[in-house]
Amino acid sequence: MTAIGFSRDLLRPHDGVAAHRVTFVELFFDLVFVFAVTQVSHHLIGSTTAVGLVQTVILTAAIWWVWVDTAWVTNWLNPERAWVRGLLIALMLCGLLMSSAIPEAFVDKGLLFAVSLVVIQLGRGAFTVLAFARRRRDNAINFVRITAWSAASGVFWIAGALVPPELRIPVWLIAVAIDFTGPIARFAVPGLGATDTKTWDVTGEHMSERVSLFIIIALGESIVVTGSAFSSLPVDFVHLASFVAAFASTVLMWLLYFGHAARRGREFISNADDRGAVARAAYTYVPVVIVIGIVLAAVGDELVLQHPTGHASTSTVLLITGSSAVYLLGNVLFARAVGGPWLVTHLVGMVALAGLAPLAAAVVMPDALTLAWLVNGVLFLVVVVDELLFRRQRGASDATSEV
Repeated sequence: MTAIGFSRDLLRPHDGVAAHRVTFVELFFDLVFVFAVTQVSHHLIGSTTAVGLVQTVILTAAIWWVWVDTAWVTNWLNPERAWVRGLLIALMLCGLLMSSAIPEAFVDKGLLFAVSLVVIQLGRGAFTVLAFARRRRDNAINFVRITAWSAASGVFWIAGALVPPELRIPVWLIAVAIDFTGPIARFAVPGLGATDTKTWDVTGEHMSERVSLFIIIALGESIVVTGSAFSSLPVDFVHLASFVAAFASTVLMWLLYFGHAARRGREFISNADDRGAVARAAYTYVPVVIVIGIVLAAVGDELVLQHPTGHASTSTVLLITGSSAVYLLGNVLFARAVGGPWLVTHLVGMVALAGLAPLAAAVVMPDALTLAWLVNGVLFLVVVVDELLFRRQRGASDATSEV
């Protein structure tokens, strides 16, 4: 394998600021995914049905997998190198094509969506094999395995785009299942075996910051949806209250993750013996649950803005309560993945949210606006109790260190 590959070293330095710094070209690459997340939200807004929800989950999973795989690659490759910058710009172009097809991915533009996705996955994998080939043989073989798994899922992405639209969901679910199974199976391939997670020696600070930035992107999309919806509505008390409720929901979700969880995760992965295994759980699988929660919340916010009064429909009730419950679940799973305890406050919050749904359906709460504020109240209580527990633990830790 040393006879092939790039002769120039395209890898990040092992130490110093450059080893974990998020570069401008990585942030530039992320711009495509601002558009992608917005497209996914609009897709669900246009079809708030069970089928629309499944389609939204598939699209979100596909977008996340494209993004997080690239985040792993740029953890090892140096984006300041011209070849790597060229790779990211090419991926941006394909990502923009993929994102543009999202509204009609399950109708007329399935092939554009699927081909763009598969080109990204295979092209990036092949490039990374060549980048590693002369310097890190184990990592190069790892990406041979990864590319093989991408090819396997790619068969189903393309096949799903070619079958009638009514059959697309089950075929694409198989593709998503293959993509998500790969890291768990350590990308085992006949003849090559499975990858040792020790070769996934990522830079903890870089991985933590990249995923945090994607969560910011998703939260930013909520702001965009809220602002866009409100701009076309009359300025009266009801719509202003709906606007503030949507904004408060976004702020509370930001506090739930960035208050303490993000820092705890960064510290844990930076000090872990097997950072690859931690990154697989905490920064590959778990964040997609958090992002799905944010996307669903953005859709719920727009529905509240559009129809704040009158009895809320079942789909609106489930979106308003379910989105926050999914987001809390994501935070619970993240805390466990970075060595923390079960977040009892979040679990209690999920139970409370589950209780609000049947109450709303029984017309105890007659409108979506009231329900939105009650859900915000649950999230607010979780934030407050979390902060009090954190301060108590910090005080106990300070007292122990003084002794």
